[in-house]
Parts: sequence; C-alpha cells; structure tokens
Amino acid sequence: MTDIKVRLLVKDEWQLYRDVRLAALRDAPEAFIARFEDEASYDDDFWRDRMSHATRIVAEYGNEPVGLVCLGLHNEDPQTSEVFGLWTAPSVRGQNVARDLVAVARQKAAEDDHRLLYFWVVSDNASAVGFASSFGFRPTSERRPVRVADGEAEKDADEVAMVLPLAADPTRTPNPYPE
Repeated sequence: MTDIKVRLLVKDEWQLYRDVRLAALRDAPEAFIARFEDEASYDDDFWRDRMSHATRIVAEYGNEPVGLVCLGLHNEDPQTSEVFGLWTAPSVRGQNVARDLVAVARQKAAEDDHRLLYFWVVSDNASAVGFASSFGFRPTSERRPVRVADGEAEKDADEVAMVLPLAADPTRTPNPYPE
C-alpha cells in the first residue's frame, strides 16, 4: 500500500470527516473520549460546524479513507497547536500512516507559525507514548484526567501532555518543561 495520500480536508468535506470519525470510534473506542453512540446521533449541522473548529487531515488509499488526525489550537496559547483524534484503519497499521498524518499536522502547525505542538496521550498506553516519543514529542509534567472506554464500561485514566518544539530557531521556543 504505497499509494496512500495524506491531505487536508476542506470545509465542505464534512461528510467524509463524519464517516471516518465514526469508523474510528467504532473500531477503537478505547482510544477516544467520545462515544460512537453519541457522535452517530449528531445531525448534519453539528458535523458542518465541527469542521470550522480544527484542521482535519485524512489518509486515503485510492478513494478509501484509512486514517485521520485533527489539528487545533491549544487552549492556553494561540501559538501552540494540538494534535488529537489520531486513528488508522487496521488494514494500514504498521505502515507509517500515523507517522505521515502527524507529519502533515506538524508541517501545517509550523506553516501557521506555531511554536509548539501538543499531543495528549493516555499515560499508561505504552504504544501511544512510544509513538509520540519516536516522533520527537517529549513528556511534560502536565496531566489531565479522562474517561476512556474499557470494553463495555468506562474507566478513569490520566493523559500526559507531550510536546514537540516547532521553531527553526530553538531560542524562540519557550521551555515546555516548567520548573
């Protein structure tokens, strides 16, 4: 599957985004805070509106979407972006599709002159922490509680903020590790 293309979705592709998002929630509920049942019930206006709140990036093999990641502003700093909602289809896992999706998100954040890129991962998800670390993200002391799917139930977990400096000049990048 070397013909996988990664691209930014445009606002009027909300139906494609919706379909891929729902596929991700159905396939890997434990990877998301949101629930498939809730998001599947949202109307078209909800999905149209959602497209304006973040950049949606899709990976496609031919006409089939096989991956998704979102890029939005980090709440605390308008020059800081955050990647979230990363998912790849089971058929392409292990083929660097997740890496390609995050690379496009990183490039877009850098083009927007953002200094840092955040990636929140569940702290006990070793594969997610390992993936982020291999990409250059480093853990910070920032934590936040989340509820994640655990089979049919939900459980409490902690996410750790991992940060990747984006500035070409490292002296422009604030220290993401508070003292």
